[in-house]
Amino acid sequence: MTAPLLPAQLSIVVPTFNESQNVGLLVDLVDKALPGIAWELVFVDDNSPDGTSDTARALALTDPRVRALQRVGRRGLSSACVEGILATSAPYVAIMDADLQHDETILKAMFERIGQGDVDLVVGSRYVEGGGMGEWSESRQKMSRFATKLALRLTQTPISDPMSGFMMMRRDAFMRSLPHLSTVGFKILLDIAASAPTPLRVAEVPYTFRTRQFGESKLDSLVLWEYVQLLLDKMVGHLVPVRFLSFAMVGGLGVFVHFAILTALFKGFDQTFSAAQTAATLVAITSNFLLNNMFTYRDQRLKGWALLRGWISFNLVCAFGAAANVGVADWLFSHKSYWALSALAGITVSVVWNYVMSAFFTWKKKG
Repeated sequence: MTAPLLPAQLSIVVPTFNESQNVGLLVDLVDKALPGIAWELVFVDDNSPDGTSDTARALALTDPRVRALQRVGRRGLSSACVEGILATSAPYVAIMDADLQHDETILKAMFERIGQGDVDLVVGSRYVEGGGMGEWSESRQKMSRFATKLALRLTQTPISDPMSGFMMMRRDAFMRSLPHLSTVGFKILLDIAASAPTPLRVAEVPYTFRTRQFGESKLDSLVLWEYVQLLLDKMVGHLVPVRFLSFAMVGGLGVFVHFAILTALFKGFDQTFSAAQTAATLVAITSNFLLNNMFTYRDQRLKGWALLRGWISFNLVCAFGAAANVGVADWLFSHKSYWALSALAGITVSVVWNYVMSAFFTWKKKG
């Protein structure tokens, strides 16, 4: 391949995790798809254990149009896309996946369309005429359509496929949205469209979603929760941190876990109330810890020995939180406050304490 020395007109940002088998193939495919266009590929890798960063760097040594950005201690598709875009100077930026499921042959059509100057954003869409979902199962298609309907309620921009991860936009349009981005989860297009201070001018180019050839899908049950977090952040994130809402929701579930264990032991197995209450408390705290580790702090998930240390610190934090709960509620009740309001105040103090202290001690970010 001959690498042109001209500054890139188009920078294609590709977030990666365990895609070492695909990066070389993608470079070849993009090279064939964009003749006569000065482009660059920026692979943003979240420290993949399969050596994706090393593979991308090796390619960059032979082709200056390829760049590798390796992130350590940070995870997330949306934030990777943002960092990749900010690492470039090209007037037009595109985002696509590394798994070869996005059809690179439409990149030229997208570039020509955005180059006309009357649109800010061009979306590769599966839902306009000529597009398709490929070999997706019916259940997955239904879930995608449902998520799309929810997304359309948030955006000021009419997009047929706001869940698409395949897009191209003007750099200046992206920079206008940048200060308002959530960078939560994996739907960067939805984030950008919902964050734009004024409605974006949009065009769409159809494509058919391909089947992954190499590597494993990143979709799992937790991806749905990240999507919910993004929706919540766009609706109420300016009032309450979404992570706090997630923490509080897990705590609410913990109440049900507590009473289920308490009832089973006290009523079903004739344990003393004290023993049943102690066991229920430990189970509820452990349940809250594991769920928060899985959902609320997915991007900082603890594993191995760190998981055990985190569980111990979370128990200590919650012990102080429980003491604060009882102390505040008792003080208010003794000063003639209604009992339910006293209890609610105690719970609120406990939740805020647990959230702040566990963020600092249990899931404290490194560095």
